[in-house]
Amino acid sequence: MVPRLAGPSWQPPFSLDLRPDGHLVIAMAAAAIVLGGLGLAGALRSRWRPDPRWLLAAGCVVAALLAFLPPSGSADHLNYAAYGRLVTLGQNPYAVPPTALPADPVTGAVEEWAGVTSVYGPVATAVQALASLVGGDSVRLTILVMALVNAAAFIGTALLLHRFTQGDADLQRRAALLWAVNPLMIYHLSAGMHVDTLAIACMVAALMARGASSGLLLGVGIGVKLNAGLVALGPAWELRRSPGRLAVVAGTATATVLVIYGLAGSHVLDQVGAASKKVSLATPWQLAKGGLQTVFGPGAYSTWIQVGSLLMLAGLAWLILRALPGAPSGDTAPAVAAVMVVAWLFAAPYALPWYDGLAFALLAMASWPVLEGFMVARVTILSLGYLPAREALRPEDLLWLKTLLRERVVPWSLLALTLALVWWAVSAGARARRPSASAAPPP
Repeated sequence: MVPRLAGPSWQPPFSLDLRPDGHLVIAMAAAAIVLGGLGLAGALRSRWRPDPRWLLAAGCVVAALLAFLPPSGSADHLNYAAYGRLVTLGQNPYAVPPTALPADPVTGAVEEWAGVTSVYGPVATAVQALASLVGGDSVRLTILVMALVNAAAFIGTALLLHRFTQGDADLQRRAALLWAVNPLMIYHLSAGMHVDTLAIACMVAALMARGASSGLLLGVGIGVKLNAGLVALGPAWELRRSPGRLAVVAGTATATVLVIYGLAGSHVLDQVGAASKKVSLATPWQLAKGGLQTVFGPGAYSTWIQVGSLLMLAGLAWLILRALPGAPSGDTAPAVAAVMVVAWLFAAPYALPWYDGLAFALLAMASWPVLEGFMVARVTILSLGYLPAREALRPEDLLWLKTLLRERVVPWSLLALTLALVWWAVSAGARARRPSASAAPPP
């Protein structure tokens, strides 16, 4: 669950360096995920009314403290450090994998995906390079710098959401529950230190900004992770009747993205293209892929799955928008963006639990309880499927966590959840458009 970081133990991130039995660690993590999901769902539905400022403060303190502990849950942070190290050594992380420098103390520490070039955007790579400049050949210090940036992004997002919902204590409370003290977001994005946190902070700020500032922040967020660009559909919808304002936001965002990715070189999208053809083991598309192979024979069926996922995304987005025809008071951009991201997460062939963080941040701005419930269920199920997300040192007798839970139970569970979402959207959409009895003409 927690990769060992080389370096003096007195340097942060701090660790007791205890190595308890893997069965105990995974069991405790599973219990934390289940209890966290149930607790979050209960808190969102209960009449509990704590002061949102206390929730905000608690979440910020936890995020700050976790920055000084080793990242847990996966080994992705070792890849981040390696990509930053490659930049400082004059190499291109979009063309050169960490395995090219196996003797280096930072690139040589990578556990998984060591032979894969970076899939992250140039802004994320720049942050990783900055951390490497500070950390030098120390994995521990490099991770610390990235953890501090990650904590700042997590806390900044919490503060932005609190400000966005100001004037309504109930909305502020829900926003804090969905982000600042959300145990599953803390587990994945704060303790796990995934780069998605940076993209989320940029996108939340972009939705709160106006004009060129909004476009600039959208471009920077896309510069962290390309798929965060779905959020741009929110402002595009909101400004569709204001061509001039739309042109400013869209033009600024487009120019920012072109500059950021242009400066990164011709290989910047190589791994993104390869990743777009993958199907992760825990999504329902893995079941569809297996069915296609059974009927038509061996093959990846990448094009079929890509087309199917795009059609599913469009269909889900349309159904959800019909079910939720009116956005809450305020901007419509966060509401539309939330719908698009939720639809994408349910339709995507490749998904990991920390991807869901973007949806939770957007739902904190839109405040749609039904979608919140679906997302809590989804991230809880998917989190159990990637327990642990780090393959190294997993006890051999727990291989069933991958072969049974991740590859069979979770995909079928997510398929059932997706069908439930479709059923609810169709039913709610029909009810929303059914004339009320009071509106019927007199006999």
